Parts: sequence; structure tokens; C-alpha cells
Amino acid sequence: MNKAGLVALGLLSVVDLFGPLMTDGEHPPMVIAVGGSVVGLISLILLVFAWQGKRWALAPLITLRIASALLAVPAFFVSDVPAGAVAAAGVGVAATVFGVVAVLLPSRELVGAR
Repeated sequence: MNKAGLVALGLLSVVDLFGPLMTDGEHPPMVIAVGGSVVGLISLILLVFAWQGKRWALAPLITLRIASALLAVPAFFVSDVPAGAVAAAGVGVAATVFGVVAVLLPSRELVGAR
């Protein structure tokens, strides 16, 4: 497990927490922002366990982060979404892909290094 991936997923989770404060109520809709905030909170809880080396927390963490990224996908297809929101959705999806891939890759620690 690569901790850089956990850091990326943690930053995304924190951003999700503030979703209701960053929406105008339409982009994204408030219900999506609140749902994303709940996903962010649960993700942060799982992240603490994953950081401590609890591998059981990785599957639900990855699942929640992918679900959060999927909540952003409609921004690419709805016609009246502001360009800034589309760009933010793109960055969020890309960061999610990076974080998930990085978490799944083995870390490159030196054997015997402490």
C-alpha cells in the first residue's frame, strides 16, 4: 500500500466535507453536495484505519472514493454546468484515479531500512 495514494484520497475526502459550503444549490445540487459530504466523512474514518495498516479498510475506502467520483460525472454531460465546476469535476476524477491506483500499488520501501 502506497501512502501517497492515501494522502490523495484523504485530500479528496476533506474537499467532499466542504461540498455543501461550495455549492450554489444547483451546481452541484444540494442533495449531491450533502451526499458527497457524508461520503467524505466516512472516507476519512476509513482512511484513519487504512493509515494504521488495517487492510480491511481499503476496499470500502476505495469503493466510497469511486462513488464520490461518479457523483461528479454528470457535470460532463449536463449543458448548463459552469466551466469551473466541470474543471473541478475533472480534477476530482483524475485525483481519484491516481489515489486508487497508488493505494493498490505496493510501496517501494527499502528492505531493512528503518
